[in-house]
Amino acid sequence: MEELSIKNKELLFNDLCARLPYDCNVTIAEGGIDGLQWNNVTLNSYLLYQIEEEDGLEYIKPYLRPMSSVTEEEKREIYNWLVENDIDWFDFSKLRLDEILISFDSSWLLVDWLNKHHFDYHGLIEKGLAIAVTEENNPYK
Repeated sequence: MEELSIKNKELLFNDLCARLPYDCNVTIAEGGIDGLQWNNVTLNSYLLYQIEEEDGLEYIKPYLRPMSSVTEEEKREIYNWLVENDIDWFDFSKLRLDEILISFDSSWLLVDWLNKHHFDYHGLIEKGLAIAVTEENNPYK
């Protein structure tokens, strides 16, 4: 198991903490907690605490959706949510999640929505810190 840089450990830990209320599924490689391997378990605060205490963040990988996997239905949901909540938004013409700009005071609402839907807005998949959810590999179905 390759040891993570301090920067990647902080990024992964902060990302996982934000996902605790949203039933994020993770895989823990062999050696992660007391030498055990767990596949497709729901992240909870106790599990995250154990992993952090044992300095085992390199063993855990959340299942996350690439930002490009947003569906048309989800785009409509985001649009309706922004309109219903009278959120100031800009550059919404293309309805791409990576191009939505909203005011700072309401940005946490969008981040909560992204966490609830398990989107990888930190680029963890590309860094090898998360597992991409695909049609064939989707623990959330």
